[in-house]
Amino acid sequence: MSAATAIIVPCRLESTRFPRKLLHNIKGKPLVLWVAERIRMEAPELPLWFAVDDALLAAPLNAAGFQTIMTSVSHQSGTDRLAQANRTVRAERVINVQADEPLVTGAQIRRLAELIAGPAAMATLATPFKRAEDFANPNQVKVVFAPGGGWRSLYFSRSPMPFARDLSGKVDDAWVAANPCYKHLGLYAYRAELLEKFATLPIGRYERIEKLEQLRVLENGYEIGCDVTSDPGLGVDTPEDAVKFEAALG
Repeated sequence: MSAATAIIVPCRLESTRFPRKLLHNIKGKPLVLWVAERIRMEAPELPLWFAVDDALLAAPLNAAGFQTIMTSVSHQSGTDRLAQANRTVRAERVINVQADEPLVTGAQIRRLAELIAGPAAMATLATPFKRAEDFANPNQVKVVFAPGGGWRSLYFSRSPMPFARDLSGKVDDAWVAANPCYKHLGLYAYRAELLEKFATLPIGRYERIEKLEQLRVLENGYEIGCDVTSDPGLGVDTPEDAVKFEAALG
């Protein structure tokens, strides 16, 4: 089997902040199935695979007609899991949707597909910050990028970027909204060659400091394309996030 572009969703059973969150029941369905059905509805034109590390994750997906690939439980990152899965799928370009992003949109997926068809070896998306509180939060990753052409990413950080020197960094919501303050979203696309090579790339200095693996790509000389999306997103990282998602369902 092979495809020019495919979606692969890495799925890990165990998670630290929210144990077994992908199996968390929301209105009668596990979270991972909400994500699967959302992707199929939003981007039915693209082949869809789930790279799982446990039969407990494969079971509800297979029962609903989704394709799964069993991958190693020892992978250190979702990128490594994607690489193993793509040795079966053999796609030229892989779009990585996170298994805990139940509000991903077709527009986001298609924009990633467009970006990765360009010159960059990797692509991602960002969305404008609206609140200074979020901009200051180290758990919400920032990205700065150069507009035009492939919208090349310059850097990713947990620190506020850009830093308002004249204000000693003490910014309000209005300043954040008026300036290029972007939150990085956990949506990626890769060329197969980079995906396969990623695990062999040396871990960079900034990746070690920031604990952001996308910095490994930049530090090893690859370009990461980036564009802006205004579509709402909701990553389910905690039980409280699951409650928010259930409320959003109405």
